[in-house]
Amino acid sequence: MNARNQKKPSRRTPARPTAKPAVAAPAANLRSGAQCVVDGLVENGAEVVFGYPGGMILDVFNLIGAAPIHFILPRHEQGAVHAADGYARASGKVGVCLVTSGPGATNTVTGLATANMDGIPLVCISGQVPLHMIGNDAFQEADILGITRPITKHNFLVRSADDIPLVMAEAFYIASTGKPGPVVVDIPKDVQRQMTAARRPEAISIRSYNPDVRTDLAQVAKLAEAINKAQRPVLYAGGGVISGNAAPELLELARRADIPVTTTLMGLGAFPETDPLALRMVGMHGSFAANNAVQQCDLLISVGARFDDRVTGRKADFATHATVAHIDIDRSAIGKNIRTHLPVLGYAKPVLQALLPQVKARKHPAWHARIAAWKKEHPAFTYPTSDKALMPQYVIEQIDKVSKGEATIVTDVGQHQMWSAHFFRYTRPRSFLSSGGLGTMGFGLPAAIGAQLACPDRLVVAIVGDGGIQMNAQELVVAVEHHLPVKVVIINNGYLGMVRQWQEIFYQRNYAAVVLGRNERMPVERIATQRKPEYLPDFMKLAEAHGARGTRVTRSAEVAPALREAFASPQPWVIECIVEHGANVLPMVPPGASLSEMICKFA
Repeated sequence: MNARNQKKPSRRTPARPTAKPAVAAPAANLRSGAQCVVDGLVENGAEVVFGYPGGMILDVFNLIGAAPIHFILPRHEQGAVHAADGYARASGKVGVCLVTSGPGATNTVTGLATANMDGIPLVCISGQVPLHMIGNDAFQEADILGITRPITKHNFLVRSADDIPLVMAEAFYIASTGKPGPVVVDIPKDVQRQMTAARRPEAISIRSYNPDVRTDLAQVAKLAEAINKAQRPVLYAGGGVISGNAAPELLELARRADIPVTTTLMGLGAFPETDPLALRMVGMHGSFAANNAVQQCDLLISVGARFDDRVTGRKADFATHATVAHIDIDRSAIGKNIRTHLPVLGYAKPVLQALLPQVKARKHPAWHARIAAWKKEHPAFTYPTSDKALMPQYVIEQIDKVSKGEATIVTDVGQHQMWSAHFFRYTRPRSFLSSGGLGTMGFGLPAAIGAQLACPDRLVVAIVGDGGIQMNAQELVVAVEHHLPVKVVIINNGYLGMVRQWQEIFYQRNYAAVVLGRNERMPVERIATQRKPEYLPDFMKLAEAHGARGTRVTRSAEVAPALREAFASPQPWVIECIVEHGANVLPMVPPGASLSEMICKFA
């Protein structure tokens, strides 16, 4: 993403402000570079910092305990960056993580790429070996700038303590403006120990980075005209509606012009799914009505979405009857994947605010009748029932019911992620947090911890698979240590479920490397006859070992009581649900197919 809507700042030297320069302080007010880092966190609004210490960042850790910052020690640097990501998604603020050099920094790479793909504002501060040792293969040296350049919005190598106050301010500014994204600040150990009189500039203005785009009123007027003329319009909302705080304007536009609304995975919560205009999610696992509406509409209005491959299916056949309008703050995203007829560059909220007075009140009865027929033909979303096994979809429905739709849902990646998108009704922004673009397993639990810290009074439920939870299960102890009432619901089907589903459909049921631990060694051909195999690890013992409470359920009648008990508790809780291992996510658009070629049931 790399601030693509603008020329990005130089990576060789810190960008210089053109506004008021840093004010030099008297010699008596000299600070160390490390103190500048800690002060910079406070000055730029960081309230919670996730980090893991090490030799090259100890000077900062030596001071952070005295700062008005809530510091969280995860058990892995990947957990730190995912937790900072979850904090940012839930709060809308910049998430912060603090790590050491070498493996400490490289352990953040997956989390940085996750945030970059989804446009999440993060600042990651890493220690580095002293300046004179860089390039000498020193102990725990890694070129973290080179490593993270393709997966961050920007990064800095700080060569002087005099630059730290400015760089810290610029890092937060770049991360949170324009299309948000992660920024890395790499600070050598000797720079942390240098003394400086530099202070934070009063204002930030970077010559090569100008994220504040003025709304193009001429293009807005053209879009309004298209909306007023359209007979079969569809609004297609993505994560930019949420990050741009534009959900109220989206709702007003949809109701005024009687436009049905579909959302991406990242856009869940941008439009209330209980509204009659809601089409639910679009794309590979989207609803039948949403996909058909997109394919048959005459005007498709994208707001803060990027037309990724999981939405469009085969691009040549995507929305071929439609005039495509694209509202986005990222200039490079407009027209990148799908031809755009009406480009509108700008933040979603001011663009919609400028658009609303020009849009006429309309009704589209014929269009809604066609959509109603699609909804009746294949309701969104359904699943087969079973008297013999607990269905995973039922578990998600009960989470929605028991929480009265008020939970913040944080997912890992896989089948449970799609079921969470299908069977929980999202009615407010920032209530569904998930790794969308990168599809990062291990995201769910640490991100839920970050979300709970951001929203201490909300019910936060991490819905995870038995595969993904094992990638960062160690972070459960963090919830216990900090008395965070995170609820972890494990959808345990004994498989890497989404991979198994693809192997079933596209690889002639060759279940290679997807069967997770079982107490009994069983040939693959016997798995289908084993309804409730004993799985490893024992998640109840794992919960107990980390100091959390735990409940295992195997029958439908046990689900709601277990959830009610857990949700009412102030403690972290693990609810393991032993579910039907062969359940599949439907509908599904096969890879390379168009949205019109949905699989709604398997033979």
